[in-house]
Amino acid sequence: MSSEAWSEASERGRPALRVERRAGCAVLTLDRPESLNSLGSPLVEALDEACAAIEDDPAVRGVLIRGSGRSFCAGGDLAEARRARASGPGGAGRYFATISAVLSRIERLPVPTVAVVHGWAVAGGLELVLCCDLVLAADTARFGDAHARCGLVPGGGGSVRLPRRIGVNRANWLTYTGESVSAATMQQWGLVAEVLPEGELWAGADRLAATLGRRSGAGLRAMKHLSDVGGRLAVDEALALEGAVCARHAESADAAEGFAAFADKREPGFAS
Repeated sequence: MSSEAWSEASERGRPALRVERRAGCAVLTLDRPESLNSLGSPLVEALDEACAAIEDDPAVRGVLIRGSGRSFCAGGDLAEARRARASGPGGAGRYFATISAVLSRIERLPVPTVAVVHGWAVAGGLELVLCCDLVLAADTARFGDAHARCGLVPGGGGSVRLPRRIGVNRANWLTYTGESVSAATMQQWGLVAEVLPEGELWAGADRLAATLGRRSGAGLRAMKHLSDVGGRLAVDEALALEGAVCARHAESADAAEGFAAFADKREPGFAS
């Protein structure tokens, strides 16, 4: 996608979402700070548009998702959900189903996705984190399910993805109690890859974006495919898939550049 198209996507997304390009990565900033970036319909629609742009752009090496203001994301917009419920039978269900569909689309993006978390990531905010491949968090960040506090149940994939990421017992504790835990605890439980001092979080995200931007786009997409699909297959089937993808990628221009750069003792410059 051209820089003009990215600019148009950013304009369409305002004020709920800011869309930028940085070091070969797409940076999506949830921009509803007055509501702790709750997932109202304009923001959800803007995320859906951004996903479409990313899917169509082979130059994107990765996606960083972050929040503006004091928090990453406080979950669904309960005021909107309440209005949807009052609109008639099934209204609230349709609102939550729309969020769930967009979160699944984020999970299926063909490149690595990174949640950059500060402040609160609770309920739908935690469900958004769970759809990302990597999580960077400020040392002051808090994670929780929180649906139980409002008499609700997860509707954005939390009951499915959370136990797969941190284990059934820990997931049940978060879900049933509605309590939150620290970034350090979530790192211990396996969800968070790196915890950084709050003042260094954005710099750490920029470093990761720069690293992804130097990698082979085709290689990253192949590895994302293996991670997504291989994780759902039996071991023998997953190994066969890996072998086929590896053999195909070994014939690519990026693989040729990687071999040449190794032989020349230089950094590779990948075409894709």
